[in-house]
Amino acid sequence: MRMKIGDEIIKLKQKIDEAKYICLVSHIHPDGDSIGSLLGLGLALESINKKVAMLKIDDIPYKYRFLPGISKIKSYGENEKFDLLIILDCSDLDRLGSFKYIIDKAKYIVNIDHHISNTNYGDINIINHEASATGELVYNILKCLNLYIDKEIATCLYVAIATDTGSFRYDNTHSETHYIASKLLEKQIDLKRITFEVFQNKKLASTKLFIEALNTLNLYYDDKLAVVQVTQQMLKRNNAEFNDIDGIVEYIRDIETVEVACILKEIEKNEVKVGLRSKRYVNVADIAKVFQGGGHIRASGCTIYSNITEAKELLVKEIGFYIR
Repeated sequence: MRMKIGDEIIKLKQKIDEAKYICLVSHIHPDGDSIGSLLGLGLALESINKKVAMLKIDDIPYKYRFLPGISKIKSYGENEKFDLLIILDCSDLDRLGSFKYIIDKAKYIVNIDHHISNTNYGDINIINHEASATGELVYNILKCLNLYIDKEIATCLYVAIATDTGSFRYDNTHSETHYIASKLLEKQIDLKRITFEVFQNKKLASTKLFIEALNTLNLYYDDKLAVVQVTQQMLKRNNAEFNDIDGIVEYIRDIETVEVACILKEIEKNEVKVGLRSKRYVNVADIAKVFQGGGHIRASGCTIYSNITEAKELLVKEIGFYIR
């Protein structure tokens, strides 16, 4: 890890040693990296007898509910105060949603993240956008702090890394990613169960929603842009939730001619969450930034405060400037 990050970890160790009550939190619409990183670090801190609150700010997707310690992620009263707040996998404070107030409940804030768009909002910022996942950063932090990584912690961190690298297929995967994965496998984690729960256990409602969403597919710019959408009506018809649509944007990105794939999720009438993926040359983080979003070169997101039809028109027009 770079010297600057090493210096920040030294500061982190001091704050952990001093803290009597530590809160861990991650972003709204949680994914495998945010949940796995939070649990991995939280369980490690508990192992050295630290009082830890792992804050739930959104529903946990079904496929991650098998993770060790998942019941420890729960709601806390608004009057709780913390000596140290550690925010994981969160590029900016707006990603905390309605729980942004939590920053006023802590004496000190630590920001651990791998997004290139991170705004360095912490008193301590441990940021490495070259890391494949925040789980990779947490692994390195635990090693630097000489905290033991047991089978449960290793399971959480493996899920964090495996999901954020698309099962080690995305181009954010590098040699250190595979090295860390190998060290986690040495902890005798149950890879068969992880594979089943995360990748092979799709609910029927999810499959039905996936099919209906795929039927909204539109192609633009000589079939180089693929767009699908999910509305509230589609969710109700299929008795599903947004977490049930995971994977569809990657699915349409893999169409032979497609360079950029986009999914629009209707949160409310005038609020649309957007997921962007690219294959070869388009930096979708630049596109997301136009709409006050961010993320990675090949995977980013944003929120557009408009109806889904207008949001789609805005996106298709903007993405057209990047397609060649």
